[in-house]
Amino acid sequence: MSANGVNGVHSSVVRPLTAGIYAPIPTFFLPESEDLDIPSFEAHVVRVATAGVGPLLAGSMGEAHHLSHGERIRLITAARKALDLLASTIELNNEAAAAGADYAIVIASGYFAGAIANNKKALKGFWTEVAAKSPIPVIIYNYPGASGGIDLDSDLITELAMECPNLCGVKLTCGNVGKLTRIAASVSGPEFSQLYPRTKDTAPFLVLGGFIDFLVPSAFADAHGAITGLGNLAPHAIAKLFALAEAARKDPSILPEALRLQGIIARADFTIAKTSIAGTKFLLEKVYGYGGLPRKPLVGLEPSAAQALWEHPHTQDVIALEREISGKTKA
Repeated sequence: MSANGVNGVHSSVVRPLTAGIYAPIPTFFLPESEDLDIPSFEAHVVRVATAGVGPLLAGSMGEAHHLSHGERIRLITAARKALDLLASTIELNNEAAAAGADYAIVIASGYFAGAIANNKKALKGFWTEVAAKSPIPVIIYNYPGASGGIDLDSDLITELAMECPNLCGVKLTCGNVGKLTRIAASVSGPEFSQLYPRTKDTAPFLVLGGFIDFLVPSAFADAHGAITGLGNLAPHAIAKLFALAEAARKDPSILPEALRLQGIIARADFTIAKTSIAGTKFLLEKVYGYGGLPRKPLVGLEPSAAQALWEHPHTQDVIALEREISGKTKA
């Protein structure tokens, strides 16, 4: 997530992990060599953070499986340098901490999913050891589609939250609203923090959706925001949606406007997410002038599919909303 420190030495600045919206940042590559396109990456991190959306580096949207450890560290260092604010395995967590990362997000490997997907003891043991040995707090990344079908249930996640003080949250890209509601009901109250304090008091246990299409309902369930790929394309709109959702909890008169934005953003999330990393990168190229292609073996969109995505009313509606809220005639 965000970065803290330079050249392996952490500074005294503390950047708390807070409720809100985070975007999994794409990794940009030079078209011929597929080397990292650091200037485009830095420009995008600044753009997203300026809108009030927190960058998350080298996740699934960032094609983490196509990156070497050294490339991941270069991305953390570049993000940290670009903003002086921002910035899987135990080895990588240590490397990330040395590079200046404040938090790590870790997914269970799907390589042995057939053996461990239904083995609660093995899954619990993995997360317990990762959290205990990580020098920075860890977010659980529950994404069955990228981990061979491994899907942690609400009971296991809640147990881990209670027993592992260095865990600071969960990203639920399973899209299970009921699971999010159950976990939030267990961990979001002040009594949880008193009974199960975290290793760092600036890193509470956050319950974050992996999609943005149910942000308003999740706010009323006491969840804490989302990590959403759409935050790359429409960061101002999504930050506004989060602010409205939180405000509507105290002032119901705000709810209709929150639901209006939620509808536009939910439809766009559904349409754009179906095109995965290639679709997001195509739209970034179209709107902001950078994006490029995924790293092989992933491929870009076919021209007809790209045009259809660009012309889709859901896409055009969210781009118009982003331009409206950002105050720009061009996003």
